[in-house]
Amino acid sequence: MDEWIIWVILAIVLGVAEIFTLTASLGLLGVAALLTAAGAAVGLPVPLQLLLFAVTSTAGLLVLKPIAMRYIKHPPLQRFGVEALVGKPAYVVAEVTGRDGRVRIGGEEWSARAYDETLVIPAGATVDVIEIEGATALVYPRE
Repeated sequence: MDEWIIWVILAIVLGVAEIFTLTASLGLLGVAALLTAAGAAVGLPVPLQLLLFAVTSTAGLLVLKPIAMRYIKHPPLQRFGVEALVGKPAYVVAEVTGRDGRVRIGGEEWSARAYDETLVIPAGATVDVIEIEGATALVYPRE
């Protein structure tokens, strides 16, 4: 069997293993095996093939993997929609109790309830949005 076929088989095995591990290491080794298969196809002797595999895999693991890991790690997830309102300040438009009330959050008026049902928050107060339940903001007064 030709050496290049063995390198291609090794590259495929490493590629499949990478799919299951998602570490990027096995994928880079698979790429090194493919490059070595190309070297074997043009007639490099086996010692040079092993040297080519060692150099390309080392370069991939030491140089390319840290760069790839920076791009794989995502920034903190952005909150969208009503989830983005949690933690925002709000202005009380109509007195807020444990049952009802109105607040203005970022220019929009919302129905509201006090997070602590025993509280009564007067109009004009500033509150924090603790939670959103449906179309109602649960708020707590700022201290």
